[in-house]
Amino acid sequence: MIKHLFKMVWNRKRTNFLITVEIFFSFLVLFTVILFGVYYTDNYRQPLGFSYQNVLNISITRDRRIDRSPPGEPNQATTGPKEPSPSLVIARQLFLTFRDFNEIESFAGANIPPYSTSTSITSYDLAVGTVVIYTNDATDSFADTMGLNVTRGRWFSKEDDGVGYLPVVINERLSRNVFGNEDPIGKNLVRDARPRDGAVEPEQRVVGVITDYRKDGEFAGLENYMFQRQNLNDSGSEPPEHILVRVRKGTTAEFEARLMSRMQAVAKDWSFQIEPLADAREVRLKLNLAPIIAAGLVAVFLMIMVALGLTGVLWQNVTQRTKEIGLRRAKGATAGNIYTQILGELLVITSFGLVIGIAVVVQFPLLDLIGFINDKVYIWSVLLSLFLIYGLTLLCGLYPSRLATRVQPAEALHYE
Repeated sequence: MIKHLFKMVWNRKRTNFLITVEIFFSFLVLFTVILFGVYYTDNYRQPLGFSYQNVLNISITRDRRIDRSPPGEPNQATTGPKEPSPSLVIARQLFLTFRDFNEIESFAGANIPPYSTSTSITSYDLAVGTVVIYTNDATDSFADTMGLNVTRGRWFSKEDDGVGYLPVVINERLSRNVFGNEDPIGKNLVRDARPRDGAVEPEQRVVGVITDYRKDGEFAGLENYMFQRQNLNDSGSEPPEHILVRVRKGTTAEFEARLMSRMQAVAKDWSFQIEPLADAREVRLKLNLAPIIAAGLVAVFLMIMVALGLTGVLWQNVTQRTKEIGLRRAKGATAGNIYTQILGELLVITSFGLVIGIAVVVQFPLLDLIGFINDKVYIWSVLLSLFLIYGLTLLCGLYPSRLATRVQPAEALHYE
């Protein structure tokens, strides 16, 4: 039976070629949409790595002119011990002010808060190759404030004061990519780095490892992430760009007004913007969902057009084969035999298009063009796409096949 179906399809190869091409391109488009749909769904199911509930993000815009030395005055760096900049002094005062509020459970400074569109990326040339790392600066209380999960080692603390290296905390993904199964605690992240422009890379010693931290939210994939210590007690440190405040559950918006008033009294020339991380999360989710929904709608309309076109082609195909179908009925073929033949030929044609389509999509992981998508997501996307395409073609072939079963032997005798 199968050999007969292949023979029938081959005998009508010119007509079936167009259907095969249509199915091939439909598979590519549908696979692309499903691939990213499965990718984002899988990302959404993964742990976020931090807790955004009851956390306020305070964005700081500071007047940098106060840190400039007046004309004619010598630079502190060449005249003796460096004094803290005026901005750093104000930042310290702000942190002291937060301790006066009973509504605040904890607070921390960071240059890039969760759900922010800002990103800091550094490329490291290591023994394992070039590794792209997302970096962030954070204070000692950031882990407690954001609910980070330290799996090995520790977070930044006073133990790191005065040490001769730069303490860093990395996530599990970066630890696996650089150190493999080895314990990274106490190791230098750039121990195999090649000096650039004759400069020696400073030692960046790993003091802790956290779970996979996804700063960009639930739909974001896992990235290599590294935190560097931001020590406000160090006179050479820069003030944080953001302050994250975890408030007690049930704190009202009235607290934000009081907090804003106190901050403005301490830093008269600075401006502040307070936004709950929950609100930033909603905005980020909408931004991520917009292209997904748009691509999904395009795919739905495309599938509708493909279904209508395929149904029309099959309908015309059945009409042109009235004589052939009638002769089969005259020789004793039942309506079920005709039904099976038409749908069987359609499945063979569909398989030809899908085999070509799979041969194309398999090249992407082999060429590492979509390395951010894991094998599990890719395999599920292929299987789901095959299921939908086969289902669509069978659905389109039901009515034309039913028409074919109604052809009577007498019609073949009178067909011209």
